[in-house]
Amino acid sequence: MSREYPAAPIVGLGAVVWRQGKVLMVQRGRPPRAGIWSLPGGAQLLGETVEEGIRREIREETGIEIELLGLLEVINSVQRDPEGRVLYHYTIIDYAARWIGGEVQAGDDAADAAWFAPDALHGMELWAETIRVIEESRRFFAV
Repeated sequence: MSREYPAAPIVGLGAVVWRQGKVLMVQRGRPPRAGIWSLPGGAQLLGETVEEGIRREIREETGIEIELLGLLEVINSVQRDPEGRVLYHYTIIDYAARWIGGEVQAGDDAADAAWFAPDALHGMELWAETIRVIEESRRFFAV
């Protein structure tokens, strides 16, 4: 199914991954939001659980292994074209997670990947939902 003008919503999976007080971010390499920093993640594959999909996506995009700690949020993201037709429609499921191994390197559809101190995120052009979910993830950590 095409991501542009899809026949049905696409399930997007992501995680707010923390390591030593820093948050893992990826710079998107493809639309939507190409070039924008965001949480790592991607689309769920047929036959995989949400949890399996999140771990796979984080590994493919950043090369690290994570431990999932719990569900953070379900976000509806619908973007329409100038004629009002649905251009993109994602149902995004975000989990809180912590790093357990590996070194970060951009892979798959990420242009870049890096750890950021929370204060540095406010100077970046992030989607408001990304900031909100990162702040919500703090309930799982003493960061």
